[in-house]
Amino acid sequence: MTPYEEKPWLSSYNAGQPHTITPQFTDALSIFRAAADRAPASPAIHYFDATLSYAEVDALSDALAVALSSRGCTRGERVALYLQNVPQFVIGLVAAWKLGAIAVPVNPMNRARELRLVLADSGAKVLICHESLYADVVSGLFDAERRGQGDAAAPLALPAVITTSELDFQTRADPRLFAATRRQPAEGVPDLLALVQEYLGQRPAPVKLAADDIAMLVYTSGTTGVPKGAMNTHGNVAFNAQVYRDWIGLAQGGPILGVAPLFHITGLVGHVAAAFICAAPLVLACRFEPGVILEAIRDRRVEFTIGSITVFIALMNHPEATRAHFATLGKIYSGGAPIPPSVVEQFRAKFGHYIHNGYGLTETNSPTHVVPLGREAPVDPASGTLAIGVPAFNVDAFIGDDAGAPVPVGEVGEIISRGPMIVPGYWNKPEETAKAMAGGYFHTGDVGFMDAQGWFYLVDRKKDMIVAAGYKVWPREVEDVLYTHPAVREAAVVGIPDAYRGETVKAVVSLKPQASVTPQALLAWCKERMAAYKYPRVVEIIDELPKTVTGKILRRELRG
Repeated sequence: MTPYEEKPWLSSYNAGQPHTITPQFTDALSIFRAAADRAPASPAIHYFDATLSYAEVDALSDALAVALSSRGCTRGERVALYLQNVPQFVIGLVAAWKLGAIAVPVNPMNRARELRLVLADSGAKVLICHESLYADVVSGLFDAERRGQGDAAAPLALPAVITTSELDFQTRADPRLFAATRRQPAEGVPDLLALVQEYLGQRPAPVKLAADDIAMLVYTSGTTGVPKGAMNTHGNVAFNAQVYRDWIGLAQGGPILGVAPLFHITGLVGHVAAAFICAAPLVLACRFEPGVILEAIRDRRVEFTIGSITVFIALMNHPEATRAHFATLGKIYSGGAPIPPSVVEQFRAKFGHYIHNGYGLTETNSPTHVVPLGREAPVDPASGTLAIGVPAFNVDAFIGDDAGAPVPVGEVGEIISRGPMIVPGYWNKPEETAKAMAGGYFHTGDVGFMDAQGWFYLVDRKKDMIVAAGYKVWPREVEDVLYTHPAVREAAVVGIPDAYRGETVKAVVSLKPQASVTPQALLAWCKERMAAYKYPRVVEIIDELPKTVTGKILRRELRG
């Protein structure tokens, strides 16, 4: 028996905490229905000055499901949600599940090229998006497709479009977020709230969902930079919703702050599904603005949240932040990016709360490793690294070598896990699935180690993926955009340390003979073509990029 099979981490579980749990629900829709049945009048969503009860979300999602069905959306079809953290995202998610359809959350920062990749790969039947995104991104993309100017190698069947506004539901738009936002309905494109009103009172035909039915396709980046749709099943989502509730001890009805983007796996499971399983209100604020979030925590008496460490750095450094804002927020977790121990201590000194670490990926439906509530993660004395936690309920984990065999305790290798929260694979990508799920375990591509007590530590990434403010950036994707500039000869992209974002994106390029361009112009070129978190913050122009004798660019020499 290996040290990993002995599970030394179980001794770090809180007293009375079980080592394994039995799923209470088999699917995510049943979790929502149970909440709506037992607490119909309880708040399901707080959105600025608006509150929607569980009964109202149930009725609104029923009506939207019928509207989607009228547009040809049936069981197994995909519904893309190209939205910010607004009530319509939650309503659309539940409506898709009520049809047995698959939700496809899309990052609202994605531009046309990125959106097209997701729509083409998923084959989405319907796209629900903001009016502003329709005007700025979707309409141009669709016009290009109709003119035959799309990517012939990746055909795109245009989905039916439904638009909505960030201003819906609330009555007093906060000027810190909505100063420049106006209703801009598109001619001939149906409005979500108008559709819902048209079908209000109607219910879709009942569906029976199984644990292995796909609830969501959540897109991540692959080794080639091409998006991969992780097939997050209903059983995966239901299990990790229960992990959040039971591990952290979330109270029934205790408000949860939706500070992570809802398109992200943390938002989908750690916010939406966790709120459903507790029949709790989900507090939303469209986008992250520190002053707005501080007021939401205080005014809505939030009890739990999980988000990137950059969120807590921003809140901590806001000039108006006080302990009173955090009086009720006793359960704080962070994941998605490494956490500097000094930040945890600074936050506790200022607000009196400890930030608990957690670790998971899109493919694991949020956490596989997490710090027990009330316990402090140890810091590795050699590296100063804060432990990411211990394996959660029902998780088998170990550190493996390049062949996937366990390495000795304390030795560095790849973090490898299996459990009920891990996806069965990637949408239409059997080769990628076989590689990632070799031997029945998920091979994360992250490098770390386990100490003798069973605490796991994240040391580095096996791949070249950059994690900027909790968002994953694949260098090849940024390089491909740089190569489209007429002056660029060669390009390489790396992650460099950043005090706020954890890492930030640096591009190093060489130019074609007689070509001329400034770093600022290259930055602007990328900014126009990529989501805000992806474009380089630093651009350096040099004569020659370092290479191996075979001509491969040496990224590692560019990180200095």
